Amino acid sequence: MNQINQINQTTALHWYALRTKSRHEKLVRDQLDKQGIEPLLPTVKRLSQWKDRKKEIEVPLFSGYCFVRFSQLEKTPVQKIVGVVEIVGSGTRPEPIPEEEINGLRRLMTSVLPYDSHPYLHEGMKVEVVRGPLQGAHGILLRKEKRHRLVIGVQLIQQAAAVEIDVNDVIAV
Repeated sequence: MNQINQINQTTALHWYALRTKSRHEKLVRDQLDKQGIEPLLPTVKRLSQWKDRKKEIEVPLFSGYCFVRFSQLEKTPVQKIVGVVEIVGSGTRPEPIPEEEINGLRRLMTSVLPYDSHPYLHEGMKVEVVRGPLQGAHGILLRKEKRHRLVIGVQLIQQAAAVEIDVNDVIAV
């Protein structure tokens, strides 16, 4: 029975994230598709401006990443795709992405709702303000009702102050 489980794990298809070279996401997707390996590259339309004109272009939703569904047997061919830096994981093992997360992205892509990338921040995370009057300040991100707050503290005296902040003005540190 143990050998059957090992075979099933080796041939089971799972979703993984590929970190790609800068601006190689579409190239990686196309090469995977050519090899018969299922890629997923969520994209978003953005308005790009040149000196003489404006044009709507389609860019990757998550810059530097492409998703791919493969079995462990296909790991080596995936790693050899031009533009692939690594299969994202913990240590040396690729980490599968839950199917429901991929399904959520697919639903978003096929919906008519406007969407864009958003910083992956959660309550309690240490952040740095990158825009506005508090630029350069470090603190902890909190939520109070539907609003985000930045807590700036002095650890030595165990005191802090909180201020309302736009979550788009902070990055994780």
